Amino acid sequence: MRIHTTTLKRGIAKTAEFKKKGLAEFAVNVGTKCGHGCSYCSTGAMLRMHPAFKQAGENPFASGYAIVDPATPERVAYDAAKLRQRGLIQLCTTVDAWSPEAQQYGLGRKCLEAILSRPGWTVRILTKNAAVMNDFDLIGKYRERVLVGLSLTAPLSKANIVAAVEPQASPIAERMEVLREASRRGLRTYGMLCPLLPGFSGRTEVYDLVDFVLDRGAEEVFVEPVNGRGPGLGLTEQALRDAGYASEAETLKAIRHRVGWSRYTRRLLENVQTSLLRRHALSKLRFLLYPARLMPSDELWIRQHGGGVRWLGNES
Repeated sequence: MRIHTTTLKRGIAKTAEFKKKGLAEFAVNVGTKCGHGCSYCSTGAMLRMHPAFKQAGENPFASGYAIVDPATPERVAYDAAKLRQRGLIQLCTTVDAWSPEAQQYGLGRKCLEAILSRPGWTVRILTKNAAVMNDFDLIGKYRERVLVGLSLTAPLSKANIVAAVEPQASPIAERMEVLREASRRGLRTYGMLCPLLPGFSGRTEVYDLVDFVLDRGAEEVFVEPVNGRGPGLGLTEQALRDAGYASEAETLKAIRHRVGWSRYTRRLLENVQTSLLRRHALSKLRFLLYPARLMPSDELWIRQHGGGVRWLGNES
């Protein structure tokens, strides 16, 4: 892993898009490239023009490297004290504060300490790394002001397959154990089932994941189809083929075109809604959906059966 450092401009920033998603009003990010190396990641497409990539001499869409800002906690501390308007912060929105390179600098814990030391702030943690459990002592002191989320992108039955496209993230089993421990400690949790790729989002898989997060006390359940922006789908298909998962690669290939993506998204919503309805928990669903790639017939069906859907982008 090649680790580069950069200097970001902001500590705590307002985030209109994540507010629309119902995730947070503010964002903290600790770099521009996460070392987990998830092949489907859309951060490269969103941040591709950021000068940090040119300074590092790296391709925003490539893997094998990370770009991190070790000074992030200092700016976060400054903003946490200075800003008068306060609310819910997501840590993080485009990178991971507990990824391997972030752990080297202790960024997740330091940012939490900086935020929580000031009244009026609450934090939504989102990570794919089990190392967040090392900070449960701190989170426990502010348990009413922190939501803990571990991104679960496949059930245990598909854990070996999804590892091929999330090479440096903690295994699914470890992420699940962290959520179990959070629940045992009485910490607030939420479910983040994003993205659920085709091949990992059939009814059985969705039921297993939804049951797991609800049994851990999830206050909300966020679900999102995989983002087709940038080269992520192609990279994910290739990663599956390279790992010997030809069938799963073909399933992924089918959604690289609009018709396939639209059908997959509609089926995913149906499965998620059904799974939550059987637990009388549909009110917890936050299905995040950009409708631009939906076929008209699928969009019409979703708008008629839109329980839990958060419409995003220009169509929200």
